[in-house]
Amino acid sequence: MEEKPNTKGTNERLAIIRIRGVTGIKHDIKQTLDMLNLYRKNNCAIVPKTDAFLGMCMKVKDFTTFGIIDDDTYNLLVEKRGKEGDTLFTLHPPRKGYGRKGIKIPFSVGGGLGNRKEMINELIKRMI
Repeated sequence: MEEKPNTKGTNERLAIIRIRGVTGIKHDIKQTLDMLNLYRKNNCAIVPKTDAFLGMCMKVKDFTTFGIIDDDTYNLLVEKRGKEGDTLFTLHPPRKGYGRKGIKIPFSVGGGLGNRKEMINELIKRMI
């Protein structure tokens, strides 16, 4: 049996950005978005990379995009859009859009939803 990598002791942070609005959301997905403090479009939450938050990201992947944020982008985000210690930021819509195919298609096939891995840094810089 293959073991999962241990993500409990890492210093990595996840940036989760809500892309889609409120209509047509199931109750359990809305609750998960509320737990992440993502109440509106273009809100960004910074959370530690743990198994619990990764599970929450996978649950709301059809309404958000997420990835691992680096320190330079986080510092720029705090400088331009918030205060030190903030975990919730309000961003502008991105210049040149979320993806070539829009906000209803996964990132892996050219859209804007789901896991972007390190490409989230580029998106955040376009949204600041």
